[in-house]
Amino acid sequence: MKKTTNVPGLHCPFRYTRNVCPAARHRLLTNSRTITGLVAALLTSGCTMLGPDFQTPEAPVADEWLETSDPQVNTQAEEYSDWWTVFNDPVLDHIIELAYQQNLPLQIAGIRILESRALLGIAIGSQYPQQQQVGGGITYNELSEVSPNFFRQFADSSFGAADIGFDAVWELDVWGRFRRGIEAADANLAASVATYDDVLVSLTAECAATYVQIRTFEERIAIAHQNVTIQQRSLEIALVRFENGATTELDVQQAKALLTQTQATIPALEAGLRQAKNALSVLLGMPPSELQAILEGSGVIPTTPAEVAIGMPADLLRRRPDIRAAELQAAAQSAQIGIARTDLYPQFNLVGSIGFLSSTTGSSSLSDLFTGDAFTATVGPTFQWPIFNYGRLKNNVRFQDATFQGLIVNYQNTVLEAAREVEDGLVGFLQGQKQAKYLAESVAASERSVELSLLQYRDGVADYQRVLDSQQRLVLSQDRLTATRGDVVTSLISVYKALGGGWQIRAGHDFVPEETIEEMGTRTDWGELLAPEDVQLPDDLPVHEKPDKLFYKPLW
Repeated sequence: MKKTTNVPGLHCPFRYTRNVCPAARHRLLTNSRTITGLVAALLTSGCTMLGPDFQTPEAPVADEWLETSDPQVNTQAEEYSDWWTVFNDPVLDHIIELAYQQNLPLQIAGIRILESRALLGIAIGSQYPQQQQVGGGITYNELSEVSPNFFRQFADSSFGAADIGFDAVWELDVWGRFRRGIEAADANLAASVATYDDVLVSLTAECAATYVQIRTFEERIAIAHQNVTIQQRSLEIALVRFENGATTELDVQQAKALLTQTQATIPALEAGLRQAKNALSVLLGMPPSELQAILEGSGVIPTTPAEVAIGMPADLLRRRPDIRAAELQAAAQSAQIGIARTDLYPQFNLVGSIGFLSSTTGSSSLSDLFTGDAFTATVGPTFQWPIFNYGRLKNNVRFQDATFQGLIVNYQNTVLEAAREVEDGLVGFLQGQKQAKYLAESVAASERSVELSLLQYRDGVADYQRVLDSQQRLVLSQDRLTATRGDVVTSLISVYKALGGGWQIRAGHDFVPEETIEEMGTRTDWGELLAPEDVQLPDDLPVHEKPDKLFYKPLW
């Protein structure tokens, strides 16, 4: 028997180590049976899993929305998988499809899923012997004849040695360390899928909002050009009246000032339009020069439906990917508490090695390496217990628990933020429609005012100040109406985003583009992890379940 110590902590191996000759094989077999029984007892006791089992935290959820009484609000449950189709705009539909296929941040989120699958494979592999190696070597040894342990009559001062063998160390999962690790990795994998879905929700909403911004700029530019035409006509009338002596130069200069002021708004609008197009091109993963063919010339702001179906507040918990991701992050951290707690308990290992060892001492020679007498074996359980850690291990448990509590609060705050986003978008949509209605009436009145004031000025009944005031009001009213119409659509887009719609379009598709899978497969041996059936998850938001198996098949 051989006993060694290792500090800090307590390390007590109990191993049976012998060069096995035929006469000793029976004793090795007898001792192996005893060791096997002890190992079996440790394995069967491995049903313990330290640490808390995760439960979805309570979250503050309202019973109904604040705007439920509005006739435009429908509380029926909807999935909103393709909510952008309510605008009946084929160009918008095409943009969303291109963004799903080509957006680069979305592809990064898909690759993060592959990273998480690889980390899950590492966690599963940790359940099996953690250290395995095949080794061997040939050495020549010269002993010091003046060393305190040298005895010439019992040892050769120089000899050669050769060995080859297999060593393994297996830490048994008595306290559930590795199963908690699998639980954490599994939750992180599900969280990476939920994060992908959240990126997809944001992507569809951002594409739609940017598209509406482009159409709004185009309409505002068109309105500015229309007002330039009207004001040029007014300037011509003022010039004629001034040349005929019917009025002073003041009218001409006022007309010119208003005209140039309106013309000055166009470059800023053109710059805003170009910047919006550039932003959309990035979302679509293409250069700006390729975007114009997709937009198909100038368009109009999409129209909104008569009512919006928003379901009930509790539906957010099952529909919003960011809420599910926050829950899964907390689940993964909950398992970390159990992993940290296992460090407070002894670790049980099964160590062993088999091989052949031969030397040139005595009657032996290196040619005896693969004979039966050269066979050697070491097998036995060990345990180690870090008793003197000066609070490091316990404080690590406390740290993991505090981190877990922070993620619980983050989950609850995510739920509150989700509800706020729905309420903000909804009130913006409903009140924006009312504002647009009043502005439309204002524009109609301003157009009539411009027409009448210009007629009266031409006939000499009114001065030019009336023309100036009416045209200024028309420019402002038309621009505000157009911007408000765009804001109404954007608010509705915000509602759909806040409701968590859009991620469902990934159903039946891979998370990573096929060309990316091929590229990664040629660079690295990914085994089966790049196969579509392994990358795919159910066509629903990911959920987390506690691992229910003692061992999982390795992900080769």
